[in-house]
Amino acid sequence: MCASRKDAKLALEKAKEASKKERIYVRQREQSGLGDQPNLDLTFIVLLNLASQYTLNELYSEALNTYHVLMRNRLFQNAGRLKVNMGNVYVKLGYYSKAIKFYRMALDQVTNTHKRMRIKIMQNIGVLFVKMGKYNDAIASFEYIMGENPDFKTGLNLVLCYYALNDKEKMKRSFQKLVSIQLEVSREEDDDKHFSTLDGALREAISNDTLKIFESRKKHEAEWSILMASKLISPIIDDSLNLGFTWCVDVVKGSTFLELAHEMEINKAVLFLKQKEFSAAIETLKSFERKKDAKVASVAATNLAFLYLLQKDYPQANHYADVAVSADHYNPGALVNKGCCIYLQGDFHKSLEYFKEALVNEATCVEALYNLGLSLKKVGHYEDALECFSKLQAMLPNRPQVLYQLATACDLLKRKDQSLDWYMQLLNVVPTDPELLHQMGIIFDAREDKQQAFQYYYDSYRNYPSDPRVSTWLGAYFIEAEVYEKAVSYFERAAVMQ
Repeated sequence: MCASRKDAKLALEKAKEASKKERIYVRQREQSGLGDQPNLDLTFIVLLNLASQYTLNELYSEALNTYHVLMRNRLFQNAGRLKVNMGNVYVKLGYYSKAIKFYRMALDQVTNTHKRMRIKIMQNIGVLFVKMGKYNDAIASFEYIMGENPDFKTGLNLVLCYYALNDKEKMKRSFQKLVSIQLEVSREEDDDKHFSTLDGALREAISNDTLKIFESRKKHEAEWSILMASKLISPIIDDSLNLGFTWCVDVVKGSTFLELAHEMEINKAVLFLKQKEFSAAIETLKSFERKKDAKVASVAATNLAFLYLLQKDYPQANHYADVAVSADHYNPGALVNKGCCIYLQGDFHKSLEYFKEALVNEATCVEALYNLGLSLKKVGHYEDALECFSKLQAMLPNRPQVLYQLATACDLLKRKDQSLDWYMQLLNVVPTDPELLHQMGIIFDAREDKQQAFQYYYDSYRNYPSDPRVSTWLGAYFIEAEVYEKAVSYFERAAVMQ
């Protein structure tokens, strides 16, 4: 119970206390003449619990010694299986070869009737071989599992091993094996049909019970594994990214995971973006305009709107933002894009509504929170803007954009000292930013601290000598200091830049 409450120290104390009491109990039985009838089950469970608590407290040497005590006593049946536990301890210590040795010893002592346990041990062996860079040995373990009792985690690991060996044909074959695994969960349409006949309260209880949560996790693991594998192998299994993804999509379309094909197309567009193939990305995303799936269409339109915003094609961005919001009004990304389009049109009050609605749908949407802060600044609600950026600072510590907005918001609220503190924090993050250094120079110049102002202006000039404002200020500074030769050189540079 203590271990389940994450109180490892107390759990170990209780385990030690149990071990002491068990030894006292054994001595009392011996004194009573009952020593020839030992309670082996009690001794076994006490020592096993003690070893487990040692492991939990990272006292690995003590844990191994306790396991060795159990292994040496031949009266304990099935004690050989504890070699799995010892292997786990050696993994934590980083002794992978020794861990594999113990896993294999345990495998020899686990009969074929315990198929599930044998599979788990084989998975551990395969993963350790991957960590050691012995991919062929890992493949042998994973191929065995996929032949006996396939699962999505092992299937993905097999794809990764062939990827590491750059074996394109076997990558394809292992991806087909991964996709062919049967996901033994109920289908959503069957659930909806069944739930429609139930009472409201009962329907709500069943829709979020432990079994439903378990099925959701299984489905998420399966989909994540397939999507991850497709993103990994698509760029290299064929002559081009497009052909590779097309092959993966065709394989998925022929399986029970048909609905994943659309998401894979979205991933293809994202990969095109990463490779700066913008035309191909836009073409891929536009193909979703004719799809009937509203959620997929909304995701595609959201990406298109964002792309057109980056390209400063605002009419197209606005069009696809409208399409995305119409397809799925609860999509926070779509609402943020629409808010940005309206913001760029200068209607800051209306853009506020979209950013607020996005936050209602997803309270942790940082894009909505940041743009909400910008809109609030534009309409003069500086205190509310400061609150938005303070929340962002808590969520995303020390991001330059957020620190800058905090500094300017405090400046607008006439909180000069707080503003300077934020600027100083920002300077620690981006110490060579010429515009920030110029701003720091302005602040200290306003405070009539000429020496400190000169230092920031000079640092700004060193990082970007083409700013005429900085050159002009430095020229004026040297005139005041009566160092006219230096002043002339700065004024000449300012004149050239202007």
